[in-house]
Amino acid sequence: MRTAAIAKKVLKELFRDKRTLAMMFAAPVFIMWLMNLMFSASTTVDVTLAAQDLPAALVTRMNETDHVTVETYDDLKEAKKALADEKVDAVISYKDGNYTVDYANTDASKTAFTRQVLRTSLVHEGTESLMARVKQALPQAAFDTASPEIKETYQYGNEDTGFFAKMIPILIGFVVFFFVFLISGMALLKERTSGTLDRLLATPVKRFEIVYGYMLSYGVIAVLQTAVVVLAAIWLLDIEVVGSLINVIIVNVLLALVALAFGILLSTLAKSEFQMMQFIPLVIMPQLFFSGIIPLESMGSWAQTAGKFLPLTYSGEAISQIILYGHGLRDILPQIGALLLFLLVLTILNIEGLRRYRKV
Repeated sequence: MRTAAIAKKVLKELFRDKRTLAMMFAAPVFIMWLMNLMFSASTTVDVTLAAQDLPAALVTRMNETDHVTVETYDDLKEAKKALADEKVDAVISYKDGNYTVDYANTDASKTAFTRQVLRTSLVHEGTESLMARVKQALPQAAFDTASPEIKETYQYGNEDTGFFAKMIPILIGFVVFFFVFLISGMALLKERTSGTLDRLLATPVKRFEIVYGYMLSYGVIAVLQTAVVVLAAIWLLDIEVVGSLINVIIVNVLLALVALAFGILLSTLAKSEFQMMQFIPLVIMPQLFFSGIIPLESMGSWAQTAGKFLPLTYSGEAISQIILYGHGLRDILPQIGALLLFLLVLTILNIEGLRRYRKV
């Protein structure tokens, strides 16, 4: 009987907490929907290739391949510049009977697809050439269809670079965001539930001073944590960084401050540590799914729109530009500006959020 009475008491308290009850049922459905969206995304790869001095028949053959666009360049330097500017995914040139392919290699799936398209097109062209010579009864038919040499070079990484290299910049940001968000939110919530924040609010200190004080203190820890995460990810996983490592840390520190402000904001809304934990699937999981770890263009235009409202989208773009392409801070100013805007808005919301605890 006592067991039944305790169970009845717990159930009554649970049913009174409408927010917790809603999250218990809504959050799992939301996550399963996100996972279905993520794993049902199109896996089609579209590549744009730069062709320099290639046989016209080969260019035509590659252009006829689905999801392949070939742009012809007269000058190899211009083609290489297009590769550096991310306008093409690879440069294919021809000289003295041999082919040279320079891959961007920032996306291993595009590198593999380009390699397959080129080799398949060469086989088809060689077969057609052989058949034409056989019909003309030329004795050197077999000799002329010998496989040409293909020399491959890579702008980023090497032939062993896999798809994980493209995911690393986004995953680094995700790890930083997740742990800073969780630690800051839980720590401030504990101070609130223990009465420390209420006592602080009873003093003449202003709301913005409280928010700035918490952000400054936790921000110092967030900076140190971010540096450790970034350095460990790059050195332990042996990730090639084309740009400046300092710039990678700067972007991640800015993201950590956004996560800090986000965690503080949600800690003012949660009534308990349990509710704070329930915010994780609703806040963290969309950050991962819509941050570009799966190309947003493969999910539809609405997914691209949703990604614009998530800070991890901009940090992922910025870190990718630094690690994969070697861009500097000047090249990623739009992404930095977006993160600063997130930080400003969340800070204002935090200051306003304290009104519910002290209306002065």
